Amino acid sequence: MFGTQQNINQYQKVSIESGVDAANPVELIVMLYDGAILASNSAIPYIRKNDYKTKGEFIYKAIRIIQLGLKMSLNYEVGGEITTNLDALYTYMTNLLVKANIENVEQPVQEVVKLLTELRGAWVAISKTDAARMGSNKKAIAVNAVAYMEKV
Repeated sequence: MFGTQQNINQYQKVSIESGVDAANPVELIVMLYDGAILASNSAIPYIRKNDYKTKGEFIYKAIRIIQLGLKMSLNYEVGGEITTNLDALYTYMTNLLVKANIENVEQPVQEVVKLLTELRGAWVAISKTDAARMGSNKKAIAVNAVAYMEKV
């Protein structure tokens, strides 16, 4: 009635790209967290249903956001120990998602969602107090976010 799924997907892509274009670097990171949380949460019902294909697609999407969006956005030159810790945490979350996929268990996914949600909250707090300071990284973060969105 309102259009084909392809039209709807194209509309969503344009909407996401518009949001990316208008966002500051911190907002882009929050968008990546939102995507990873959504993909992870979306996998849980399919774990319960033993729908390996769909579960795997959502877990793969979450891993891609973590690895190609969040992890690649890390700036080791200015981030210091925090960047190193985030890198290790992103690797840990990826390993949990791989475990959840292989063993078809939801607990590791729930742990990833909890960690992502806590980190997202920290980035939201940063966006309220310090977004302007991070303006120099906008292009690199935007490239990673757009690259991810094009793959979804």
